[in-house]
Amino acid sequence: MEIKERVHTLLLSVLAENESLFLIDLTVSPDARIKVILDGDKDVSLTDCIAVSRALERQLDEEGLDFALEVTSPGAASPLTNPRQYKKHIGRKLRVRTRAGEYEGRLTRASDTEIRLEWKVREPKPIGKGKVTVQKQLDIKLSEVEESNVKLIF
Repeated sequence: MEIKERVHTLLLSVLAENESLFLIDLTVSPDARIKVILDGDKDVSLTDCIAVSRALERQLDEEGLDFALEVTSPGAASPLTNPRQYKKHIGRKLRVRTRAGEYEGRLTRASDTEIRLEWKVREPKPIGKGKVTVQKQLDIKLSEVEESNVKLIF
């Protein structure tokens, strides 16, 4: 069995012990440098990363593999790539790029297949002069999302 497949199998068994954690990315370089990126339904703590790292190291050491292992969580500016990531960001502002265009708004709903963004915009009044604030919303299928990021507000 190829090392990446073996690590993936071991990782899934380790993650089964903590169902709030899930895999974002797994890379294995030709020289056996293993990088695991995890996220969680809430947050991923340093303790979570250490626990997963130790469990993987123990099993890989038993198999006599020569490797380097890094277990981390995605950074604040990392794109959202897994439907489970959207659910924990409900209420936050997202920037979403699709084939149809780019949108920015508050994430108000998330499922395994689509998200809803809402935002306010100033538009001309239908009658008379001036502008009025209008609430907009858009449902976006996750299959149409090319990239989405949480917009950091300081």
